[in-house]
Amino acid sequence: MRHLYFLVPGTGKRYHCGGLFAELKTLKLAQQVCSAEVVTYDQREPDTLFLDDLLQQPNLDNSIFVISWGFHIPRLVKRLWGYPVVYHAHSSGYGFNLPGDIPIVTVSRNSMGYWGQKRPNGLIFYLPNHISPEFTNQQQPRDIDVLVQVRKSSDYLLNQLIPALDSRCNVVTLTGFVDDLSVLFNRSKVFLYDSAEYWALSRVSEGFGLPPMEAMACGCQVFTSINGALADYLDPGFNCYKIGVYSTGYDCDRILTALQTPTPLAMTLADLAPYRADALIPRLEVILSDINQFFDHRAKHPADIPDLTKPRLARLWLQRTTAKVRKKLKVR
Repeated sequence: MRHLYFLVPGTGKRYHCGGLFAELKTLKLAQQVCSAEVVTYDQREPDTLFLDDLLQQPNLDNSIFVISWGFHIPRLVKRLWGYPVVYHAHSSGYGFNLPGDIPIVTVSRNSMGYWGQKRPNGLIFYLPNHISPEFTNQQQPRDIDVLVQVRKSSDYLLNQLIPALDSRCNVVTLTGFVDDLSVLFNRSKVFLYDSAEYWALSRVSEGFGLPPMEAMACGCQVFTSINGALADYLDPGFNCYKIGVYSTGYDCDRILTALQTPTPLAMTLADLAPYRADALIPRLEVILSDINQFFDHRAKHPADIPDLTKPRLARLWLQRTTAKVRKKLKVR
C-alpha cells in the first residue's frame, strides 16, 4: 500500500466545517489500513506537514495525494500533475473536469452518479462518511423539543417556521460551533434541517448531509429537505419527514404531532451499520487495494480510452446525426 497524504487547506478554526471533519475521520479510518497523514497547503501549522515542503522530498511516486476541497481541486490537480492523485469527492457540481488517471472516491451515491456520467473513463468508488460512536441513542429524557442549526438553514426555516413554533414548544437555535452535537441530539426530540436553499445559492450539491443522519443515530426525529446526497439515505414517511411542504401551518402541525408520537421515526441500527467503522474499514481496504493496483498499471502503460470532452461529444453527435440523416435518405 502506498502512503497516503490527505491534503486540506488547514485544520484550525478558520477551516472548521463538516467537510474538514469528515475528511479527518476518513484519514483515521485509512490509518487502520495503511500509513496516512494530513498535509496542509494554505496554512502552516505546528507538527503538520506543509505541501510546499513535502514536494521538495524525493520518492513521492510511492505515495498518493488525496485531495477533497472542491473549489481548490483545479489548482491542486495542476500542482500535483504527474503524481498519484485521488479525488475524495464530497459535493458535486463545481464544474471542473478531471483526467481519467485520477481515481474518484465519492461519499455518496449521488456524487458517484454525477462523476460516473461526467467522467466515465476512470475508476470510481463509493465510501460513505463515517458516523462515529458518540452518535448513539443514549435513551435519556429529552428536554429540547426542537433543535435547529442556523448555518445552512433556509430563510423560510429561520424567519417563518421557527417563529411560528417558538410560542408553542421549546425551540433551541444554534448560532455557533458546537464541540459535541451528539449531546444536544440526545437531548432533542426533533431536529430541523433545510439546506436546499443554501446549496442552490452555492451552485453545488449537498455532499452527504451528516447532521440529519447523526441526529437520527441519536434517536432524534428529523424534518429535512431531500436535496442532493440526502436522498441517499433519507426516506420521508419512513425514517424522516420532508420539511417546507405547502405552508408554515402544515409544517407546524406535523412537527407538533411528531413531538407527541410514541413511535418516532428514525434510522434503525441496521440502517446505520454501513456508516460505522466496522463496515467502512473493510470497504476502504478493497478500494485502496484497487487504487494501488491502478497506479502500478499506470506507471507502465499509457492510456488509450478517450476522455468525454466537449469537442469529442460534438464530434460524436455530428456522426450520429449524419448517420440518421443518411438512413432516412436511403429509406426514401
